[in-house]
Amino acid sequence: MDILAPISSIMTTILITVNPEDSLYQAKKLMDQYRIHHLPVVRYRRIVGLLSYSDLLYFLKGLRHDRTEDLMNEIRLKNYKAKSIMTTGLAKVEPTDRINVALEVFKTNRFHALPVVADGELVGILTTYDIIVELAKTQNRLAV
Repeated sequence: MDILAPISSIMTTILITVNPEDSLYQAKKLMDQYRIHHLPVVRYRRIVGLLSYSDLLYFLKGLRHDRTEDLMNEIRLKNYKAKSIMTTGLAKVEPTDRINVALEVFKTNRFHALPVVADGELVGILTTYDIIVELAKTQNRLAV
């Protein structure tokens, strides 16, 4: 992997997002359906927050997982909105920033996802998973 390449070369551009007013139930369904751990929260293509699977688990922490509690969790998730627990004040990168910039942000802040923004609009997301996939591709190319 060329760490001096632009972030746009490895970022995810097919975005699954939620609106701040969407329920946490809707957000969890999307995360489960698409097997993702980070959901950008957007309003009119502008990112206003980020919701992680860890945020959802923390929101539900301490609750047992029997049938009664599963029903209670579902009710709680349906009654709270993404804006209730999303992370705000996000670090953001631009598609033209180099991958090494993102690596430094990940390392310093222990983030696992960075919104990629161009002209104020969300155009992608870069996750540590994207980095791992790219490293694995590089390793496979070297092994051949």
